Amino acid sequence: MRTVIFRSIAPYLTSLMVLFSIFVLLRGHNLPGGGFIGGLIAASALAIYGIACGVAPVRRAIHFHPMAISAFGLFLGAGAGVLSVFASVPFMTGLWTYPTLFGVELALSSVLVFDIGVYLVVVGAIASIALALEERDRD
Repeated sequence: MRTVIFRSIAPYLTSLMVLFSIFVLLRGHNLPGGGFIGGLIAASALAIYGIACGVAPVRRAIHFHPMAISAFGLFLGAGAGVLSVFASVPFMTGLWTYPTLFGVELALSSVLVFDIGVYLVVVGAIASIALALEERDRD
């Protein structure tokens, strides 16, 4: 399935899908979406890019080993839970802060940190599986 049209469209489609996955991630808990669904969309984008261009360009594009991305996501997710322990509330209780940036009040939470961790775990794990299968298929 390495047609000229697919190879030329894949980088643009991948970029659009990753951007949409970040949108879904940030939508999070207030509306449908979050880290898991956003991570699946991003991993699908990497799989499309891998099918079109091969495994080596995908590995160069993500810069890190996919399992390292997963491990960092797991660290972030666990760190979001530990923050609540330092605030003397039960583990994984959501904490909120409202900083002002350029006159706009932002609502930041430990829940967002947890969602980003889930996003990275899903992207790393699914990308690792997809790249391993693609490498095995090419041999």
